[in-house]
Amino acid sequence: MKKIFTLLLAVAASVGTMFAEKVLIGDLYYNLDDTNQTAEVASNRSASGEIIIPSSVTYNSVSYSVTSIEEYAFSECRGLTVTIPNSVTSIGDWAFGICSSLTSVTIPNSVTSIGSYAFYGCSSLTSVTIPNSVTSIGIAAFDGCSSLTSPVYNAHVFAFMPTSYSGAYTIPDGIESIAGDAFAYCSGLTSVTIPNSVTSIGEYAFAGCTGLTSPLYNAHVFAYMPTSYSGAYSIPSGIESIAGGAFAYCSGLTSVTIPNSVTSIGLGAFRGCTGLISVTIPNSVTSIGYMAFAGCTGLTSVTIPNSVTSIGERAFYGCTGLTSPLYNAHVFAYM
Repeated sequence: MKKIFTLLLAVAASVGTMFAEKVLIGDLYYNLDDTNQTAEVASNRSASGEIIIPSSVTYNSVSYSVTSIEEYAFSECRGLTVTIPNSVTSIGDWAFGICSSLTSVTIPNSVTSIGSYAFYGCSSLTSVTIPNSVTSIGIAAFDGCSSLTSPVYNAHVFAFMPTSYSGAYTIPDGIESIAGDAFAYCSGLTSVTIPNSVTSIGEYAFAGCTGLTSPLYNAHVFAYMPTSYSGAYSIPSGIESIAGGAFAYCSGLTSVTIPNSVTSIGLGAFRGCTGLISVTIPNSVTSIGYMAFAGCTGLTSVTIPNSVTSIGERAFYGCTGLTSPLYNAHVFAYM
């Protein structure tokens, strides 16, 4: 019994070394990585007042560079002001979510990625600076930031349009991606020009834009179909991907022709298209996203070519009109 207990302790110790050590240094908690001598700002959800994150911390005489902010690190903190050092490269999901008193934030030019919902619900946020070093911004990073009155973007990513915006809008040329939910619920938006520099559009980027009456797309991505659309539709040839949520809840859509240029069908792309009867997926497609056709209750026929090697969970969930299993040579999709 003693030998077994000793063995369990040894295993526990070896497993423990695989994880970062959480420690309190000064007023903040950090996760320490002894291998790389880096520190991540950990959960500090009771923090308040002025927070100045240092570029490095010292623990047990070892110096650690502060390179990231953990998901939920300051979520729901009240009375918070924060300074992020130039050593941080990533800001995690929900890192500052629902920090309702946060009024401004300057993101240093060391940061390359901002997680989903990172500043969600920061209703007092009036100013945010995103440097050109940032190339990735997650879905809804600035949703609910009702005090932001101007679009938020940099040279690479369009992150946020205030829901109060009204009229036509042209996305600046050179921008490469549109973050998920970026234009969501801008009901006064009447048209959007998407430059051909954009090659990636996040899920549900134009959800709830009820003022849009025409399909949105550029040379690379099909972005949005108004939910009022009715009948058959052919996606223009040359388009390479269908954005997440692009056709979601177009209940009047009866059939869709996907050109042989499309390689990916995004998350929830056709979700809730209850009038969609059949779809042929061309042999250019390699991936079908999570819940891509979920709730398409009228769907009776779908062909999945062997080019598809990845199908997300629940891709055909609730497709009650399908009576045969769906699979190809690589993936079993639906029973």
